[in-house]
Amino acid sequence: MSAIRKIEFGDFQTPLPLARDIAALLRASGAKPDAIIEPTCGRGSFVIAAMETFRRAKKICGCDVNADHVREAAGHARQLGGRQPQLECRDFFQTDWTEFIAALPGQVLVLGNPPWVTNSAVSALGGSNLPAKTNFQGHNGFAAKTGKANFDISEWMLMHLVERLQWREGCVAMLCKTATARKTLRHAWLNGWQVGRCSLHLIDAQQSFGTAVDACLLILHTGPAEAASTTADVFPKLSFEDKLSTLGLVGKELVADVVEYERLRDLDGLSYYTWRSGVKHDAAGVMEFRWENGHFINGQREICQLEPTFLYPLLKSSDLANQRLLPARYVLVTQQKPSDATAPIQQVAPQTWHYLTAHSTALDQRRSIIYTKRPRFSVFGVGAYTFAPWKVAVSGLYKHCRFSVVGPHQGKTTVLDDTCYFVPCATEAEAQFVCELLNSDLCQRFLRSLIFFDAKRPINIDILNRIDLKRLAARLHRDADARRYLTTAAGFENGQPLFVFEGKGEYRAKPSNQRVVRRKTK
Repeated sequence: MSAIRKIEFGDFQTPLPLARDIAALLRASGAKPDAIIEPTCGRGSFVIAAMETFRRAKKICGCDVNADHVREAAGHARQLGGRQPQLECRDFFQTDWTEFIAALPGQVLVLGNPPWVTNSAVSALGGSNLPAKTNFQGHNGFAAKTGKANFDISEWMLMHLVERLQWREGCVAMLCKTATARKTLRHAWLNGWQVGRCSLHLIDAQQSFGTAVDACLLILHTGPAEAASTTADVFPKLSFEDKLSTLGLVGKELVADVVEYERLRDLDGLSYYTWRSGVKHDAAGVMEFRWENGHFINGQREICQLEPTFLYPLLKSSDLANQRLLPARYVLVTQQKPSDATAPIQQVAPQTWHYLTAHSTALDQRRSIIYTKRPRFSVFGVGAYTFAPWKVAVSGLYKHCRFSVVGPHQGKTTVLDDTCYFVPCATEAEAQFVCELLNSDLCQRFLRSLIFFDAKRPINIDILNRIDLKRLAARLHRDADARRYLTTAAGFENGQPLFVFEGKGEYRAKPSNQRVVRRKTK
């Protein structure tokens, strides 16, 4: 199989020793299946492990879209001898699995390793190994535009199989990314499917498959006889010992550690601040600069003649994560809000306009749909909050939640890129107070109960907006500071800034008679 075809079909063959270990774990946990299905059997590792381990099974079936794999699996099975499995070349997406499962006897075990590839990756390769397009995740249009509608093919397969198996006494035991396992569980739980005992057993994907992803064995029991559950234990290896945590559904969202969350759930409430992501421009080579030897140098190593008017100091996720809070980069911010016209730059800063037009090909070809129907050279993720003089910020990409105070640099407000999240503050004292709350052990424990650190972007706005700073302050005996700052959170009241942007990174306080009604607190 060519490299491209291998990617398209997510063709990561399971080593036979790993398949045997998984089958042994299932047998030790009490599994006694009458029928076993491996719906993407590849070269047959799970089929062989099932034949060796579950000798009393009445039927073992293996299917794969690749005819060469099926022939190889059949050859391995013949060498093992005994009752032979039913092996056939079959397209998962063209199979009626309701009918297929209905024809099987007794308890059903669905075992295997579905493709580790996303629908967007397959589409980018021009591949056809995809399910029919449906909004099975229930995302709205904006979520689809921002990438949330992207999913692993195995995610669709797992949900499809669990839904069809839910009325049968059975078990699904599948290797997959841990993120895929969680999405499958959340989908099943939210839809009220007949799902009982569930567990995730972490595996070393680098060792077994040569790929650096967080992966696990998902075990999920189905059927009316199962006591309904919306939790799953997480184990560090292929055993039921040394449990790491119990993830579960709280409301409509998963939390990473149900036990710790229950201890701290009073901190889940009103944020008092609106968390924001940083500036998005999708053209780092053109829009970001370093100051070297008296010149601005862009990502293409060009010397650039630019007025300072639209240039701002920039911090990125890696800077925040490593506490490099003295900006070493600058970024062009062409607007104060996304609807602003950019044409006036030509009069205000002619050298900057010349630079933008000289690099218009790269900027005009930015692929994100968010730039559609926007003024030319637009950026995204800008507003009054972008230009706040002080911010409390955190990286969204790293496996820790260290918050930092970010202040002005060289007389101008410091902006953040779109992999960072922040709240705007009017004063340094306010920012220090908020940062101390967020970095407290109490808040860090609460965040760890919510966050899945193996996710592509572990920290996100939805999680940050759940931190009730007023309750947190009360638990930390900071009530006086909370009364001082949280009634006028983030230098805003009812969404209106308490400071006014003057241009060139400068601010003045709003006159007191212009202040709006104070925001109510709990």
